[in-house]
Amino acid sequence: MSAGQMIRPVVLYVEGMDCADELRVVEKKLKGLAGVQHYQVNLANQRLEITHDPSRLTAQDIIRAIAETGMKARPERRQAESKPWWQDNRVRLIFLSGLLILAAFISERLGLGDMVERSLYGTAILAGGYFPARMALATLRARTLNIYTLLIVATAGALSLGFWGEAALLVFAYTWGAVMETYAAERARSSLKKLMELVPREALVRRGGEEVLLPVQEVEVGDVVIVRSGEKFPLDGTVMAGTSSVDQSPITGESIPVSKTPGDAVFAGSINQRGSLEVKATKLAQDTTLAKIVHMVERAGARKSSYQRFSEQFGRIYTPATFLLALAVAIVPPLLGQPVTPWFYRALVVLVVSCSCGLALSVPMAVLTAVSNAATKGILVKGGADLEAAGTVDVVVFDKTGTLTTGLPRVTDVVPLHSPTTSVLSLAAAVESRSEHPLASAILRKAREEGLEATPAREFQALPGLGARGTVAGNVYYVCNSRLCQQMSISLDGTDKEVQRLEQEGKTVALVTSDREVLGILAVADQLRPEAKAAMAALKRAGVKRLAMLTGDNETTAQAIAEQAGVDEYRAQLLPEDKVAAVRELKREYGMVAMVGDGVNDAPAMAVADVSIAMGAAGTDIALETGDLALMSDDLSRLPLALNISRRAIAVIRQNIAASLGVVALVVSLALLGKIDLVPGLLVNEGSALLVMANSLRLLRG
Repeated sequence: MSAGQMIRPVVLYVEGMDCADELRVVEKKLKGLAGVQHYQVNLANQRLEITHDPSRLTAQDIIRAIAETGMKARPERRQAESKPWWQDNRVRLIFLSGLLILAAFISERLGLGDMVERSLYGTAILAGGYFPARMALATLRARTLNIYTLLIVATAGALSLGFWGEAALLVFAYTWGAVMETYAAERARSSLKKLMELVPREALVRRGGEEVLLPVQEVEVGDVVIVRSGEKFPLDGTVMAGTSSVDQSPITGESIPVSKTPGDAVFAGSINQRGSLEVKATKLAQDTTLAKIVHMVERAGARKSSYQRFSEQFGRIYTPATFLLALAVAIVPPLLGQPVTPWFYRALVVLVVSCSCGLALSVPMAVLTAVSNAATKGILVKGGADLEAAGTVDVVVFDKTGTLTTGLPRVTDVVPLHSPTTSVLSLAAAVESRSEHPLASAILRKAREEGLEATPAREFQALPGLGARGTVAGNVYYVCNSRLCQQMSISLDGTDKEVQRLEQEGKTVALVTSDREVLGILAVADQLRPEAKAAMAALKRAGVKRLAMLTGDNETTAQAIAEQAGVDEYRAQLLPEDKVAAVRELKREYGMVAMVGDGVNDAPAMAVADVSIAMGAAGTDIALETGDLALMSDDLSRLPLALNISRRAIAVIRQNIAASLGVVALVVSLALLGKIDLVPGLLVNEGSALLVMANSLRLLRG
């Protein structure tokens, strides 16, 4: 077996890993395991990805090693808890601890004696400290320190000084704050869990002439799945039979249901609103569009923003520095002749107030919340770095065809000269029925819309660069440009003004002629997306400085589309390398540039841009993988929303970091000056952490 075959990735979800301290414990445990090649930990969604050598280490070995830290690892993300919060054992013990503290306080007021008071406080400490003590013991076995160890040390220190009430309040306040932080983190992860729960776990499959209910993991590509009215699609597939309206909003963010008929694609997680459909599965459960979205959202933390890198680097320096500071506070003043007890107590306060999850979670939790919320709206953000870049975009550059326009040319005008309108269109459709040119497709589509039956022309001949010819009812007809008419000496008198008007509107003109005269004029144009103009205005309101369009089309067509869309500038007749040069020029002139395309064409220009945004990613795997951001539907109105989510996330991250650092600086300073006690300091610190978490949760709205 080769080395490449031996190394296998394992993905685990670690319950209880809610703070940077727990993350460091897990990392230290992994570093001590022989056979681990590489690992990546995502604190925000508790995800652990490990590459290891199975000949030296198994997945169960890794799970057991993590269990030794007091946390639980499992290969699948835990489903949302069905039991109410008051049935959580941690919460029960915290409530018991609080009641015992209240009883001790009352006993003190009633003068029942120190023995009763200390017994109640001691029992409160045991109740509230049970789970933290287990975690502290587990981390000590791993030969490391974390915030749980700190709590036990601080509690023991307070007890040694005779502060039983403060020790009990310290345990109660910390454990209650830790539980609240965990619940806040779970709330932030809720959008991701909702995405995961969109797909039903079973599918009704037709096999061997029978309908069988199977787990979705057992459905194979090519199986026919039956989806009844009101049910969710279990897999991506193609409709084989039936018609219905399908709610695709969980995937694309589109609010309006889409009509589905045989041959149309459907996505796992979409909802069949009416009518039964038979769907041929085209992807396995792990390969569906929704599965890829969930996977990318889960890995969003891997592409870290500058804020996240700062937070992690600061944490690596800050944590050991606080331990050294507390040690110095406890030792140095007594060596200089100061009393031991006050400075030992002050050192305990410094330890307690300086360690908080607020700063560690302020960035990754905001990123996860924003990315998960965007995914529920049909916007895929690949990671924190992409979120940050999108939040600072100054210029948005659009490809024209298929991005600002529908990419589907339509006949907009039929101008008869010497024949009726229907006759002109029928002749053009007959000639073009054998052609593969995009212009031909538009003409045939228009004929079908008008209910015209076009008999294919005989003796069809494509005339590259000029048009096409064919024989209809024994006569030769052409669909061509003016150059062919000039070559054949066909008079263009009476057509010049009309052709000029249509070309000025950005339309492509074709002449329908016999071999003697022009019978009529057809105009074909790629239509501007209905939402494009409103989307451009929304981008301006969102703070984008410049909107530009790049296209390989001619100057006239480009100008017409640019004016209709409302972009600030356009550049026409560009080759791929010209588009790259244009993006670089815009970056130099204006700043951060986002390039919007279909994820297939204009790849060089999208690669050069600071942010690449792929349109219509739900329909193509290439588009899904290409962009830093991906709009799952072909809906430009999602773009301003994507930039707004990014900018809100950056604002929240800045607020979180400023608040966390500000509170830490304040309480540590007060602790050093002896101006804050143990419990108030902890309450301020835990309160700031909860405030940061609550601020991040705001990103779930809007």
